[in-house]
Amino acid sequence: MSTDQATVDHHETDYELGRGVRTGAVLMALAGVSFVGYGIVFLARTFFGTGFELGVATLNGITPADLNAIDPAVMHYINHLHVATAAFIIATGIAITALSWYGVRAGLLWAWATAVVAAVIGLTIALPMHYMNLFAHDWLTHLGPIYLATIVFVAGAVLAFRGLRADSRPPESDADTGV
Repeated sequence: MSTDQATVDHHETDYELGRGVRTGAVLMALAGVSFVGYGIVFLARTFFGTGFELGVATLNGITPADLNAIDPAVMHYINHLHVATAAFIIATGIAITALSWYGVRAGLLWAWATAVVAAVIGLTIALPMHYMNLFAHDWLTHLGPIYLATIVFVAGAVLAFRGLRADSRPPESDADTGV
């Protein structure tokens, strides 16, 4: 193999590795945008919905209107918690999107690690409570969108990490390849 061919192969390899980082970063950012969208829907349902949140129409047969008739302060408190939760879902989604789009796409490992830690902490704290049978919810509409966004995020994080690791290796010299 000539030196010219090795150079071409090396550049093609660099391009493939860079594409993995870019594709992974875009998937991570897309998941972040999905988290923002979920938070917006969560917020909108607080003010305009007929149920408590996505996939939760009643709490043991009690609607938000029933609860409001019994004790408006409890309903106001639930709405307050929903607004705060939506705000943090939206804020986390914005952070993940920005870290992924600007940091991970630029090849910054710290941005990748920060986006992953933010998503993992949020999901690790929020999801287990849904499996304690404390209230009835429609799994598909309540958790389905988050699980879909999480799958996209994980796929992107794996692609980006593999690319970041490969990009951080020093290029092989001609002496290393025997050319």
